Amino acid sequence: MTAKPEDQTPPAAQAAEPQAAASEANAAQPDDPKAALEAEIASLKDRLLRTLADMENLRRRGEKDIADARTYAMTNFARDMVNVADNLRRAIESVPADAREAVEGVLKSVLEGIELTERDLLNTLERHGIKKLDPVGQKFDPNFHQAMMEVPDPSVPSGTVTQVIQTGFAIGERVLRPALVGVAKGGPKADAAPAQKPN
Repeated sequence: MTAKPEDQTPPAAQAAEPQAAASEANAAQPDDPKAALEAEIASLKDRLLRTLADMENLRRRGEKDIADARTYAMTNFARDMVNVADNLRRAIESVPADAREAVEGVLKSVLEGIELTERDLLNTLERHGIKKLDPVGQKFDPNFHQAMMEVPDPSVPSGTVTQVIQTGFAIGERVLRPALVGVAKGGPKADAAPAQKPN
Protein backbone atom coordinates (compact mmCIF):
# COMPACT_ATOMS: atom_id res chain seq x y z
CA MET A 1 0.00 0.00 0.00
CA THR A 2 1.36 3.38 -0.91
CA ALA A 3 1.24 6.34 1.43
CA LYS A 4 -1.04 9.20 0.64
CA PRO A 5 0.63 12.48 -0.16
CA GLU A 6 -1.01 14.26 2.80
CA ASP A 7 0.54 11.74 5.29
CA GLN A 8 4.10 12.53 4.30
CA THR A 9 5.87 15.53 5.86
CA PRO A 10 7.86 17.59 3.43
CA PRO A 11 11.68 17.61 3.98
CA ALA A 12 11.74 21.39 4.60
CA ALA A 13 9.24 21.00 7.45
CA GLN A 14 11.33 18.16 8.98
CA ALA A 15 14.43 20.40 9.03
CA ALA A 16 12.48 23.21 10.66
CA GLU A 17 11.41 21.10 13.67
CA PRO A 18 14.91 20.82 15.35
CA GLN A 19 15.45 24.55 14.81
CA ALA A 20 12.16 25.28 16.57
CA ALA A 21 13.17 23.05 19.52
CA ALA A 22 16.51 24.86 19.79
CA SER A 23 14.83 28.26 19.75
CA GLU A 24 12.46 27.10 22.53
CA ALA A 25 15.48 26.00 24.64
CA ASN A 26 17.10 29.39 24.10
CA ALA A 27 13.88 31.06 25.12
CA ALA A 28 14.00 29.16 28.43
CA GLN A 29 17.41 30.76 29.18
CA PRO A 30 17.50 34.46 30.11
CA ASP A 31 17.62 36.69 27.08
CA ASP A 32 19.90 39.13 28.92
CA PRO A 33 23.54 38.17 28.22
CA LYS A 34 24.68 40.70 30.85
CA ALA A 35 22.86 38.79 33.63
CA ALA A 36 24.39 35.51 32.44
CA LEU A 37 27.88 37.02 32.47
CA GLU A 38 27.36 38.52 35.95
CA ALA A 39 26.23 35.13 37.26
CA GLU A 40 29.30 33.50 35.74
CA ILE A 41 31.55 36.21 37.22
CA ALA A 42 30.01 35.67 40.68
CA SER A 43 30.54 31.92 40.37
CA LEU A 44 34.18 32.33 39.30
CA LYS A 45 34.82 34.88 42.07
CA ASP A 46 33.42 32.45 44.65
CA ARG A 47 35.63 29.65 43.32
CA LEU A 48 38.68 31.97 43.38
CA LEU A 49 38.04 33.02 47.00
CA ARG A 50 37.61 29.41 48.07
CA THR A 51 40.84 28.43 46.31
CA LEU A 52 42.73 31.31 47.96
CA ALA A 53 41.39 30.28 51.38
CA ASP A 54 42.44 26.68 50.75
CA MET A 55 45.92 27.82 49.73
CA GLU A 56 46.26 29.98 52.88
CA ASN A 57 45.19 27.05 55.08
CA LEU A 58 47.66 24.79 53.29
CA ARG A 59 50.45 27.34 53.81
CA ARG A 60 49.68 27.63 57.54
CA ARG A 61 49.51 23.85 57.93
CA GLY A 62 52.85 23.51 56.14
CA GLU A 63 54.48 26.10 58.40
CA LYS A 64 53.16 24.30 61.51
CA ASP A 65 54.41 20.94 60.22
CA ILE A 66 57.86 22.41 59.57
CA ALA A 67 57.98 24.01 63.04
CA ASP A 68 56.92 20.72 64.67
CA ALA A 69 59.51 18.81 62.67
CA ARG A 70 62.24 21.19 63.83
CA THR A 71 61.13 21.00 67.45
CA TYR A 72 60.38 17.29 67.78
CA ALA A 73 62.69 15.68 65.18
CA MET A 74 65.31 14.78 67.76
CA THR A 75 62.89 13.20 70.27
CA ASN A 76 64.42 9.70 70.11
CA PHE A 77 67.95 11.07 70.39
CA ALA A 78 66.91 13.31 73.29
CA ARG A 79 65.31 10.34 75.09
CA ASP A 80 68.64 8.48 74.85
CA MET A 81 70.60 11.51 76.08
CA VAL A 82 68.28 11.84 79.08
CA ASN A 83 69.34 8.32 80.09
CA VAL A 84 72.98 9.46 79.92
CA ALA A 85 72.13 12.39 82.21
CA ASP A 86 70.48 9.93 84.64
CA ASN A 87 73.60 7.78 84.69
CA LEU A 88 75.81 10.77 85.42
CA ARG A 89 73.51 11.75 88.32
CA ARG A 90 73.63 8.18 89.67
CA ALA A 91 77.45 8.24 89.51
CA ILE A 92 77.53 11.48 91.52
CA GLU A 93 75.01 10.23 94.09
CA SER A 94 76.85 6.92 94.54
CA VAL A 95 79.46 8.75 96.60
CA PRO A 96 77.98 9.85 99.97
CA ALA A 97 78.10 13.58 100.72
CA ASP A 98 80.40 13.22 103.75
CA ALA A 99 82.80 11.00 101.78
CA ARG A 100 82.77 13.53 98.94
CA GLU A 101 84.06 16.22 101.33
CA ALA A 102 86.88 13.96 102.52
CA VAL A 103 87.99 12.89 99.03
CA GLU A 104 91.27 14.29 97.74
CA GLY A 105 93.52 13.95 94.75
CA VAL A 106 92.52 12.04 91.62
CA LEU A 107 89.16 10.82 92.95
CA LYS A 108 88.13 14.41 93.75
CA SER A 109 89.03 15.44 90.19
CA VAL A 110 86.99 12.55 88.78
CA LEU A 111 83.92 13.57 90.83
CA GLU A 112 84.27 17.21 89.79
CA GLY A 113 84.62 16.11 86.15
CA ILE A 114 81.42 14.04 86.35
CA GLU A 115 79.54 16.99 87.90
CA LEU A 116 80.80 19.35 85.19
CA THR A 117 79.89 16.83 82.47
CA GLU A 118 76.36 16.48 83.87
CA ARG A 119 75.92 20.26 84.11
CA ASP A 120 77.17 20.77 80.56
CA LEU A 121 74.90 18.00 79.23
CA LEU A 122 71.83 19.53 80.90
CA ASN A 123 72.73 23.00 79.58
CA THR A 124 73.14 21.58 76.07
CA LEU A 125 69.78 19.80 76.27
CA GLU A 126 68.13 23.02 77.45
CA ARG A 127 69.67 24.98 74.58
CA HIS A 128 67.95 22.55 72.22
CA GLY A 129 64.53 22.91 73.87
CA ILE A 130 64.69 19.98 76.31
CA LYS A 131 63.69 21.18 79.79
CA LYS A 132 64.18 19.38 83.08
CA LEU A 133 61.00 18.97 85.14
CA ASP A 134 61.57 19.40 88.87
CA PRO A 135 58.06 19.50 90.39
CA VAL A 136 58.75 19.39 94.15
CA GLY A 137 56.14 21.54 95.92
CA GLN A 138 53.85 21.78 92.89
CA LYS A 139 50.37 20.34 92.45
CA PHE A 140 50.43 16.87 90.86
CA ASP A 141 49.71 17.07 87.12
CA PRO A 142 49.21 13.71 85.34
CA ASN A 143 50.29 15.32 82.06
CA PHE A 144 53.82 15.87 83.41
CA HIS A 145 54.11 13.59 86.45
CA GLN A 146 53.68 9.91 87.17
CA ALA A 147 52.71 9.11 90.77
CA MET A 148 54.73 6.23 92.20
CA MET A 149 53.52 6.44 95.80
CA GLU A 150 51.44 8.45 98.23
CA VAL A 151 53.24 9.99 101.18
CA PRO A 152 51.23 10.75 104.35
CA ASP A 153 52.09 14.39 105.10
CA PRO A 154 49.46 16.62 106.72
CA SER A 155 51.76 19.67 106.54
CA VAL A 156 51.25 20.15 102.78
CA PRO A 157 48.05 20.17 100.72
CA SER A 158 46.87 16.80 99.48
CA GLY A 159 47.96 16.17 95.88
CA THR A 160 51.23 18.12 96.21
CA VAL A 161 54.44 16.58 94.89
CA THR A 162 56.73 15.98 97.86
CA GLN A 163 59.42 13.73 96.34
CA VAL A 164 60.97 13.25 92.93
CA ILE A 165 62.14 9.70 92.37
CA GLN A 166 63.24 10.29 88.79
CA THR A 167 63.50 13.66 87.10
CA GLY A 168 61.22 14.27 84.13
CA PHE A 169 61.98 16.04 80.87
CA ALA A 170 59.88 17.87 78.28
CA ILE A 171 60.72 18.76 74.69
CA GLY A 172 58.86 21.83 73.50
CA GLU A 173 55.31 21.46 74.83
CA ARG A 174 55.42 17.64 74.91
CA VAL A 175 56.54 15.36 77.70
CA LEU A 176 59.68 13.47 76.81
CA ARG A 177 59.60 11.51 80.05
CA PRO A 178 57.24 12.16 82.99
CA ALA A 179 58.74 12.84 86.39
CA LEU A 180 58.30 9.87 88.75
CA VAL A 181 57.03 11.43 91.97
CA GLY A 182 55.66 10.83 95.45
CA VAL A 183 52.43 12.71 96.16
CA ALA A 184 51.26 13.96 99.58
CA LYS A 185 48.01 12.73 101.06
CA GLY A 186 46.22 13.62 104.25
CA GLY A 187 46.76 17.38 104.22
CA PRO A 188 44.21 20.06 103.32
CA LYS A 189 42.74 19.97 99.81
CA ALA A 190 45.12 21.50 97.25
CA ASP A 191 44.15 24.69 95.41
CA ALA A 192 43.75 24.48 91.66
CA ALA A 193 47.16 26.02 91.05
CA PRO A 194 48.67 25.40 87.61
CA ALA A 195 51.40 22.78 87.48
CA GLN A 196 54.84 23.41 86.02
CA LYS A 197 54.70 23.71 82.24
CA PRO A 198 57.81 23.53 80.08
CA ASN A 199 58.89 26.91 78.73
